[in-house]
Amino acid sequence: MKTKVTDLRKSYPDLSPDKDYPPLRFKSLKGKVSAAEWEARVDCACAYRLVRHFGMDDLIYNHISARIPGTEEFLLNPFGLTYDEMCASSLIKVDLSGKVLWEPEFPKGLGYQFNPAGFVIHGAIHEAKPELHCVIHTHSLAGMAVASLKKGLLPMTQTAMRFEKVAYHDYEGVVLDNEERARLLANLGDCDVMLLRNHGPLAVGRTVAEAFNNIYRLERACRTQLMAQNGGDEIVLPPKAVIEKTNHMYRPGTRRSYGLLEWPAMRRLADRLDPSYRI
Repeated sequence: MKTKVTDLRKSYPDLSPDKDYPPLRFKSLKGKVSAAEWEARVDCACAYRLVRHFGMDDLIYNHISARIPGTEEFLLNPFGLTYDEMCASSLIKVDLSGKVLWEPEFPKGLGYQFNPAGFVIHGAIHEAKPELHCVIHTHSLAGMAVASLKKGLLPMTQTAMRFEKVAYHDYEGVVLDNEERARLLANLGDCDVMLLRNHGPLAVGRTVAEAFNNIYRLERACRTQLMAQNGGDEIVLPPKAVIEKTNHMYRPGTRRSYGLLEWPAMRRLADRLDPSYRI
């Protein structure tokens, strides 16, 4: 595979921040956008806060995107904000071509933009799979570790067995080449979760609630596997029939849509932690 070297400097703004580093203040978009867009913004911002709360964030890196229902537009984070700074009115709105349709007003010297690598991954999924309204990608320690194991995620716990299939995508470098999109989508297939080899986990969902539930469960499964592998004993895997039975019991058609029961509780948790995500 021929390696392309890309000059990224033009993709990022020249920053000259106030050396006092004052907190960011965003003007609320509530009432200025459609009800569907506002709901997507609040849920997406909440997911950012929850990813931070559960220790899956990585400074200012990674992305959670949410499609605005009924449109070909989706929301991405400004590259430069930590997850606990994210709020409904800080999210950048882009179309499937990468054109910025709306962005917040930042203080002079902080012209944050979206991360091109985030757009390549998330934009590809939103364009090819309009039924998926949320994509979450992290660089969690456990996720990166299991993504780098030859056997990947093992169906060793009930939490891991929840996933019928786990997709894998081989590492090709920082995801900036649009040509990689087709390979990434082919590897994702109809899976809810994917491990980007030597990179990190990715989860999708028909709602923000479903995508968050998927990434949370994937993260727990990865952490548990690493703990067991550090125990020095051979891992016991249930019989294939039991794994399939367990997965069937967790499927939305058997039980309920993923995240449906948990999301109201997660929203209440986010409100207790810091309700400013609603701004």
